[in-house]
Amino acid sequence: MLVAASAYATIVRPLQILVLLGVILFFVRVLSIATEEMRPPKEETGRRRRRPLTLAFMEPEAQAGERIEISNPVVLGRGAPSDIVLDDTYLSTQHARFSVDDGDLFIEDLGSRNGSYVNAEPVIHRTQLLKGDVIQIGNVILEVVR
Repeated sequence: MLVAASAYATIVRPLQILVLLGVILFFVRVLSIATEEMRPPKEETGRRRRRPLTLAFMEPEAQAGERIEISNPVVLGRGAPSDIVLDDTYLSTQHARFSVDDGDLFIEDLGSRNGSYVNAEPVIHRTQLLKGDVIQIGNVILEVVR
């Protein structure tokens, strides 16, 4: 009888310890997930920006190098009520809208007579702009610099 009790203890005792360790690990994992869920979200980093995005004039020559910072929607055109008014007969009164959505810059043609172009391609619908893209609206040429 003593031999059977000894064999039982050598088999069952390690199993009890393994089960106890499994239960402890389970609760540690549950607690780590719960604390992760309760933390406030981390600030977005990387590509998402909070600073204004910038367009630089390439043409007309008189404005070359001037910059437009865009953090809110901006309408560019030949007359009021555009936010930026330029003296260019090829521009419509309200030619194009630039906007920022979730840190990305977009252009939208507002039904202009002569169209808007990004990298020589017509803007048919709202189009995302990337650094280095060249925009032409009328005789105005802009580059996305940031």
